[in-house]
Order: sequence, then C-alpha cells, then structure tokens
Amino acid sequence: MAEPGRDIFGALPRVAERQIADAGELDTALREANRPFIVRGLVSHWPLVAAGRESSRAARAYLAERARDMPLTVTAGPPGSDGRLFYDEAMGMNFRTLRAKLPEVFARMDAGEGTPDAHTLYLASLDMHRFFSGLAEDNALDLSGRKTLDGIWIGTRTRVAAHNDFPDNLACVAVGRRRFTLFPPDQFRNLYLGPVDNTPAGRAVSMVDFHDPDFERFPRFREALEHAQVAELEPGDALHIPSMWWHHVEGLSAFNVLVNFWWRDTPRFLGQPQNALNLAMMAIRDLPDDEKRHWRDLFDHYVFQNRTEDVEHIPEAARGVLAPMTAESAERIRGFLLRQLSQ
Repeated sequence: MAEPGRDIFGALPRVAERQIADAGELDTALREANRPFIVRGLVSHWPLVAAGRESSRAARAYLAERARDMPLTVTAGPPGSDGRLFYDEAMGMNFRTLRAKLPEVFARMDAGEGTPDAHTLYLASLDMHRFFSGLAEDNALDLSGRKTLDGIWIGTRTRVAAHNDFPDNLACVAVGRRRFTLFPPDQFRNLYLGPVDNTPAGRAVSMVDFHDPDFERFPRFREALEHAQVAELEPGDALHIPSMWWHHVEGLSAFNVLVNFWWRDTPRFLGQPQNALNLAMMAIRDLPDDEKRHWRDLFDHYVFQNRTEDVEHIPEAARGVLAPMTAESAERIRGFLLRQLSQ
C-alpha cells in the first residue's frame, strides 16, 4: 500500500545535500545558506543513534538511564488519527497534555508499540540540559561557538502541521525516520494559516491536511506545492532549516527521536518579532484605512527602511531608540511597553 501523502509528495524536488568534512565547513555552510540542505550521516557517531540502530527499546533504555527524576509534559493524541496532532472539529485540540515521568511514558510506548490503535505519545522540545544528565554532552555537535537551544523530540508515529520558527534550526534524526516538507517564507498565504492565538504548539500552522489536501477549500495550496521541497532523513542525518522556512514534519517510524539545535544570529535582547505582530494586530489592524496607511508609512520609515539620513538631524547622543539597538535600550523599550500595556 502506498504511504499516505506519497501520491502528492513523491514527485516533489528533494532538498539539496551537502558534503561536510569538518566543523569549519559546517560553519561556512550554515552562515551562507538561505535554503535548506541535508548533511547525511552528520551525527551518525552519536551513542543515541547507535542505541536506536539496535532497537527502539534500546534507545528508550539509553534515554531513561540519563533522564532526571522530573515530570514532563506529554502530548497524548487519539488512536486512529494517523499520528496527526491538530485541531478537532470545534477548533479545540485533538490531543491532551499530561504530566508524567519518562519511565512511565516509555512503559506506555513499550505496551503500545506495534498496536494499531495505540495512542499517539509525543514529548516535544525537551531541554536536553534540564531534563537529562550527560545526554547533550555525549551527543554533541561542534557548531563553532553558536549559542544554541538544544531540544529533543521523542514520540511515536506523528504528523505536525506546517509551521515556521524564528531561529535557525539544525534538526538531527537520532532514532527512526523523518520526512520534512518545506516551503519558503513567502508561501504563508498559500498554506492557509490558522489562528495565531489558538495554536497546537505556539506557532500558527497550516490548516491543510498534507495527507489528504482539499484543493477546493484550499486552492492556493497547489501554488505552494510548486515551491515545496522534501527531505527524507535516516538516523544520523541532519537538516538545516533556515529561519522562517515553513516545515511539515512527520515521524515515520513506530518510535522517533529528533535532536535540534536552534540559534539566532541577531542578539537575543532584540526580542521576538511575533510579539510585535501581535501588538500591531491589537493596536493598528482595526483602525480606519487612512490611519492604517499612515501607520504603514511610519513602520516603513522607522522599522523597514531605517535609514541613517532620516535621523541625522538629531544629535547622536539624543537619538535614543532611533540609534542602533543595544541591550540597554532594548530593556528600556521592554520596560516602557510593560508599563503601557498594564494601564
């Protein structure tokens, strides 16, 4: 039987592959890339990958030995959903979140492995340093000094709707197989995004079911497919997802583990652009059209164009937040906004 979605995605272009010899070459590739790329076998030396090649139970045992004695947030999806973690018909979620320690979660996975009607179980973006002892150190990657957030994703067969992330991402498959379907940032209109304040995991997601696309309801999705790329990864493979690229993620095996490294090349004190978008929707979107046009001009002037000549008439020491942003000026803006929003 054909794999779900294969008729749609089987003919899509594959993500380009790069040959990487050392950390220096990887650093150069990551700095220069503006499109996704795959590095086959980049983390094949990891002990976690070796445990997964032995068996899914061996991989779970490896992780359990290093888990700290802490409860975790577990996503539990319904049986019969093909692992899709998404909205239900009422636009609530089709899954529950529970709290459990890793041995209990793995016991449930052991019991359900190979059972067609088992619940989907998913541990999303666990901080490797906080929840495990020695795991990040033993399964590390030289990223040339980048300050990364190191997350691990552990689950049964899953499907996560297309979404994007602000940081750059190097996603490394440790156990199982994964398929990523990727779209450039400008395809957001053709992906039919859902709500921004009621989301499965904090980011707006595509409402299209990639395994059964409804082209009558979502006709522009055909245009999105014209720009799509597919990456199918085996244990040890890595995929670089540049900032803001949309990606639909499938865990194709009965047990899957992904490790990802997130980083941003801009300072963290600059904050999250999504917060600015949310505030603009509240404060500007529903204004009269002539006022919105004025605010668009102001955004262009102060934010998107941001030309030096536009502030030269102000003494340099008096430019405040019109000067290049620093940690101190960012903190002043943050404090000002908090005071204003609390009124």
